[in-house]
Amino acid sequence: MAEAKKEQEPVNIVHQNAQFTETVKKERKNQKVFTAYSVNPYDRGFALSGKPNSKHDSGDGQGDQNFLKMYHRSLQPPQEKFDFPQTEAQEIGWDTTPLVKPVPKTDRRLQHGHQWTEVTEYQEAVWTANRHKNYVDP
Repeated sequence: MAEAKKEQEPVNIVHQNAQFTETVKKERKNQKVFTAYSVNPYDRGFALSGKPNSKHDSGDGQGDQNFLKMYHRSLQPPQEKFDFPQTEAQEIGWDTTPLVKPVPKTDRRLQHGHQWTEVTEYQEAVWTANRHKNYVDP
């Protein structure tokens, strides 16, 4: 059993240091330093009020225009933010405009009001007389 285990070579510190420096160089090469921080406009967060008699906590002064623009954009519906749906779920209901223009109620070809004839007047009278019954006798 002892023969099956191979003896491990001692750790070569020079090779280990070379691997570490190579790893650090790759990380620095691909690293993107981001220093322009702002508040996430999609997070509603909490509004904290200042001290009541403090002058420096008042709402006077300039606001961050970039933040306000991003915040107002986050409140818009997706159809105003994007030209096309971003997900499969957004494709359903993306175009809400009707395919056919609505027909005015004055168009007699499609709008038929309630017409009273002798038959409908008779049936209405039967239904009102027998309202308490579950069926209508002919």
